[in-house]
Amino acid sequence: MRSILNYFRRLNEALPLLIGTILVYGVIVLVTGIWFFDNKGKYIVGLLFGIGQAIFFSISLASSILSAIEVVDRRGQVGVATKGVLRYLVVVATTFLMCYMDWGSIGTWFVGVMGLKVSALLQPFIQDKILKRKGR
Repeated sequence: MRSILNYFRRLNEALPLLIGTILVYGVIVLVTGIWFFDNKGKYIVGLLFGIGQAIFFSISLASSILSAIEVVDRRGQVGVATKGVLRYLVVVATTFLMCYMDWGSIGTWFVGVMGLKVSALLQPFIQDKILKRKGR
């Protein structure tokens, strides 16, 4: 577990806290929203896909940013573009699986993916108020 956290910190110092916030967001959405759905299995599967993708996107974005900073030649630009296309293809594939294969709720998948946005917006509050880290 330590090696995974160290890998995330090497990519970006804020990445472990971002992923932790995404997971907490997922648990809160799961616990509060499950009471309102008749098909609880589709709700849970959709949310798990969304939270998993939010974590994947955060790691992929941190890796892309690190690649863009470290490599400024043509190869680095191609790598950043490739990771962007990969993220797009993952979204298309997941949308296909959710809609056509009827694996889960597309709404809860979207709510799960938005966990990345929510956790990114909460980072300054968590850093300043909860962890008492002022402007590093």
